[in-house]
Amino acid sequence: MALLEARKITKQFGGLTAVNDLDLVIEKGMIASLIGPNGAGKTTFFNMVSGFYKPTAGHMLFASKEIGGLRPNRVTAQGIGRTFQNIRLFANMTALENVLVGMNCRLKAGWVGSLLRPPAVVQEEAKAREHGLELLAYVGLGGKGEIVAKNLPYGLQRRLEIARALATDPKLLLLDEPTAGMNPQETVDATALIKRVRDELGITILLIEHDMKVVMGISERITVLDYGSKIAEGTPEQVRANPKVIEAYLGKGATAGRLEMRRVQVGQGAATGAGR
Repeated sequence: MALLEARKITKQFGGLTAVNDLDLVIEKGMIASLIGPNGAGKTTFFNMVSGFYKPTAGHMLFASKEIGGLRPNRVTAQGIGRTFQNIRLFANMTALENVLVGMNCRLKAGWVGSLLRPPAVVQEEAKAREHGLELLAYVGLGGKGEIVAKNLPYGLQRRLEIARALATDPKLLLLDEPTAGMNPQETVDATALIKRVRDELGITILLIEHDMKVVMGISERITVLDYGSKIAEGTPEQVRANPKVIEAYLGKGATAGRLEMRRVQVGQGAATGAGR
């Protein structure tokens, strides 16, 4: 079942077309990746899904409801959480406070309740704090709730962003380069966490990622953009072998060289077979 569906989505900035006539379907329960060279339109697409940009044309459907043009807070309320390419934590707030900010969209108490603090509000805040600590533990930040976000190591700040996104209670989680800047062990750990989020929490995941080892190892479907247009889509094996993808990343010479290598290998195989 389609959870997110982009139909002929286009985004223009003046004379620049950042995303062009894109069709994309993300099915419930999958881990999918959106890849492409720098400037291909990947983050622009994320910004349209999450409400930061309004599509110039086309339809963006989430759970069969139109969300194109909704404000970010309303998109979050629908069940879409995200992280950012450049970490956007509240640097001077604690880890727990950052998570509680993400949880705010699900709390019932308004500003009057926050001022008067009746028992129901106090109880809700206590439960929110407890759940926030559980989320921190889930992403590997147990015992670090009172540490100011900017004092956490880089890899843990990335994990905190995921915890804050999970606090919004999403059905779909958008991860924008979740392993960027990480060392090899941090990357392995982050990849394992992403799989756990899908497998244990049942959250559908769409990620942008430049580390092809991560993409190929975690994705069930990969969509490739180049200059704002979709040039390929399929399983990791299909995308890896697609000449258009090779050309987009490495240039025409690389495509020609790979095709020539295949001809040589085929020729050698035929000669070996003839020798037998």
